[in-house]
Amino acid sequence: MIATNLDRNAPQQPDPQELAAIAKELRADVLKMLNLAGSGHPGGSLGMADVFTTLWFGGHMHVDPSKPDWADRDRFVLSNGHICPILYAILARQGYFARDELWTLRQLGSSLQGHPDFHFTKGVDCCTGSLGNGVSVGLGMAMAARVQGRDYRVYVGSSDGESQEGQVWEMATAAAHHKVDNLTLMVDWNGIQIDGYTKDVMDVRDLATKFEAFGWHAQTVDGHDIGALNDALNTAKTVQGRPQVLLCRTVLGKPISFMENQPKYHGVAPSDEELAAALVELGAS
Repeated sequence: MIATNLDRNAPQQPDPQELAAIAKELRADVLKMLNLAGSGHPGGSLGMADVFTTLWFGGHMHVDPSKPDWADRDRFVLSNGHICPILYAILARQGYFARDELWTLRQLGSSLQGHPDFHFTKGVDCCTGSLGNGVSVGLGMAMAARVQGRDYRVYVGSSDGESQEGQVWEMATAAAHHKVDNLTLMVDWNGIQIDGYTKDVMDVRDLATKFEAFGWHAQTVDGHDIGALNDALNTAKTVQGRPQVLLCRTVLGKPISFMENQPKYHGVAPSDEELAAALVELGAS
């Protein structure tokens, strides 16, 4: 659990091995959740596990799970809301709700639906799912901090597939124009979306160059190198007068061999046999 007395602007130096162990446990929870639900999105949830573990458990999120509506908390918006299983696994481990709730994913009446909904799930700051909307809400939250005289930061999860949406670039223009420097975007750049490889569906090309052209501070980082991710988050907090983006080069489905880089597993839950094999690969039970 993240302490509430951290200086949100101080550089963090977590133990990469400890975070890697947490990420492994979160991945196991994701696989079990999706297997029980019989539907959902494993690929991006597994692929972004290291990124979000570093953010949430590396000391960068200034939150208090006992006070989910705390006005001065940092905000997190998962704009590509379909990878919410990894967010739910994180929130449960943080203490926002009991871990047993994870096994109700996507069930009628569950607080954990197929896309995040703040009406039902503690720790969720924004309803998301329609690609392009969450990034804009994240910008609004960051600008609201300025109006309210608060110093919280806003972190937004996004993806290369979402970057095909025009609304993302309207947000990018506005964020740079207004010099919103308490906004950090974290893009899952795995080259895959539900219909196949992004280069075949609609090539987003060099996202780092594009964001830089829009006036952002851009860093391209290995999305599975926890040390590099931590350094990038530390750097982002030092940037003044510009929003920041971390272009996270990830492998869809990592580290499950039969899921890695396979578009099928963007949105297909593991069968019982696949779950068993995946847990063996993870070294989890």
